[in-house]
Amino acid sequence: MTEQTAQTAARTAPAAGAEPAPRPGETPDLAIIIISFNTREMTLAAIASARSETRLPHEIIVVDNASTDGSAEAIARAHPDIRLIREEVNHGFGPAHEIALAHTRAPWLLLLNPDTVVLGGAIDRVMAFARAHPQAGIWGGRTLYADGTLNPTSCFARMTLWSVFCRVTGLNRVFRGSALFNSEFYGDWPRDTVRSVDIVTGCFLLIRREFWDSLGGFDPAFTMYGEEVDLCLRAAALGARPMVTPEATIIHHGGASQAVRSDKVVRLMRAKMELIARHFPRRSRAAGLWLFRLWPLSRRIGYGLGARLRRSERLAEQAAIWAEVWARRAEWRDGFGGAAR
Repeated sequence: MTEQTAQTAARTAPAAGAEPAPRPGETPDLAIIIISFNTREMTLAAIASARSETRLPHEIIVVDNASTDGSAEAIARAHPDIRLIREEVNHGFGPAHEIALAHTRAPWLLLLNPDTVVLGGAIDRVMAFARAHPQAGIWGGRTLYADGTLNPTSCFARMTLWSVFCRVTGLNRVFRGSALFNSEFYGDWPRDTVRSVDIVTGCFLLIRREFWDSLGGFDPAFTMYGEEVDLCLRAAALGARPMVTPEATIIHHGGASQAVRSDKVVRLMRAKMELIARHFPRRSRAAGLWLFRLWPLSRRIGYGLGARLRRSERLAEQAAIWAEVWARRAEWRDGFGGAAR
């Protein structure tokens, strides 16, 4: 944990003390699931904060996805009493959860990213929120960056043909604060009120095990990116209305295990194309797929023009990344392919 992160945590609330020890044979109320991959120090901080800030009976299950940075060894030394599952291959974010869930009978599940820090009893608070709003089906909170500023990625609105148009044309970037033009981010809403949302992101997502099982959990086709979007949209089709509360706040650094930008964007593009293919209304699906395929091209052109006008190396680097993504469009333009659907 950085010094700045620690200061933010200290400002938000004091530590809640050690976690309660479950009685022998007792099933805890909650299983906290963490999927780790080459984020050793952050994972250790996430575990420590979850333990110190959570009062309700719980267990922590960590699946290490074949990390090469000594994560598994460090976790085993620092937290010998939690359940650590060491994998020899990287299964991806979504499939690793099924590995974890085979080891728990807890009635509640809390998905927690390894690059997070739990603040102010956030897990207890989101559990209380869920019990007060059972109709939501899926619950989340508010995320901050390490410096205490808002990280708006705790929740999103679903993609629509209009939001894709705004993304491709850059209107969502020009008018970031507009709920009309930047609808997927809910405009400039600071996540400071209770609200129903379309998607609660997997960095901090609470769900009942019974509902998770009825949904079939994460679709294994989504190994990285899009898992929680698909889950929440399928849940909504069954009547769920996911909700978030600002009372449950964590730090989420974001993207800590994804260092190669072009590869990351290719994976993201593939997942988003698949989400459009699965979840857009039939009447707008073809247009949505066609339009979204133009996004990397529009970004390449936009960054390229900006680099020339401003003589900016940073913008030139971004243009090169998006040019590579566009050149690799055969890898993402059809999502996961017809077989996956």
